[in-house]
Amino acid sequence: MDKLGGMEVFVAAVESGSLSVAARTLGRSLTAVSRQLAALEASLGAPLLVRTTRHLAMTEGGRVFYERAKQILGEIGEAELALSAETAVPSGRLHVSAPTLLGRARLAPLLPVFLARHPLVAIDLSLIDRNPRLAEEGIDVALRIGPLDDSSLIARKLGSIELVVCAAPDYLARRGEPQRPGDLADHDCLVFGDAGSTAQWHFQTAAGRRSVTVPALLRANDLDAVVAAALGGAGLVRAPSWQIAHHVVAGRLQPVLTPYQRPSTPLHALFLPVRLASPRVRAFADFLVEQWGDPR
Repeated sequence: MDKLGGMEVFVAAVESGSLSVAARTLGRSLTAVSRQLAALEASLGAPLLVRTTRHLAMTEGGRVFYERAKQILGEIGEAELALSAETAVPSGRLHVSAPTLLGRARLAPLLPVFLARHPLVAIDLSLIDRNPRLAEEGIDVALRIGPLDDSSLIARKLGSIELVVCAAPDYLARRGEPQRPGDLADHDCLVFGDAGSTAQWHFQTAAGRRSVTVPALLRANDLDAVVAAALGGAGLVRAPSWQIAHHVVAGRLQPVLTPYQRPSTPLHALFLPVRLASPRVRAFADFLVEQWGDPR
C-alpha cells in the first residue's frame, strides 16, 4: 500500500475535521481517501479515527501517530523544497484572505507587484473580518492579526501592528501637544467607529490599561476618512501603524502620547502544512515578509 499517501490523508482529515474536506484539499475523490485511510489502519492493525455522522475524533493511538506522521510529512516537504527551490516556478491560482481594513489599505496595493513578478500566478482575495477555516474554505494563505491559537497551521510573522495617536503638525502648533491621556478631553478627536458607538481610546499606564472617552469632533466608519481629516489638520486620530507610517515618515503626521501606547499586536501569514511544498504559497509568503516592513 501507499503508506505515505495514507499518512497525508490521515493528517489532512485530522486538521480539517472531515474526510470530504481532506479530499478536496488533496485533490482526490472521497472514495479514494476513504480507501487510503482504511488501508493505513489495516496495515497498522489499529484504528486511528472514530467516525460519526458529524465529525472525526482521534483514538489514543491516532493521537500518537498523528504527531509522528505530521513530522515525517513536514520533513519530506522540506526535502522536496530544498531540491526544487532553484527550478520551481510559482504558478496556478492562489487563494488569500485578510481582515477587511488591512487587506484593502495594506495588502491590495502590494498585489500588482507580486503578480508582475509571477505572471503565471492568479489570485483570489477574500476580505473577511473573522478567522477563516483554511482547509474547509480552500484558502492557501490567511493574514491574521493577534495571538495565534491554532498549532496545526504554519505561521510566518510579518511584523507587528501598533495603534498610534497622531495629528498634523499645524494642528499641534495651534492646540498644543497632549502630554497624558487625560489631556484629550481638551482636544478635537477624529474617531473610527460606527455612529452611536462610544468613543474610547485605550492606553497603557504604570497602573495598567486605561480607557479614555474622547470628544469626537468627527466619527466615521471608514478609516481613510478620519486619517484624511487628520492630514487636513482637523484633529487627533488613532490609527494602525500600517495606515499612517508613510505619513509619519513624510512629516505629514506626528505621533503623540507615545509613552502611553498600547503593546503591539503581531501579524502573521498562516497556511496549512499540506501547502508547504507549493511554490506559489512559499513565494507569496516570502514576498509579504519582504514587503511588509517597507512604509511605501
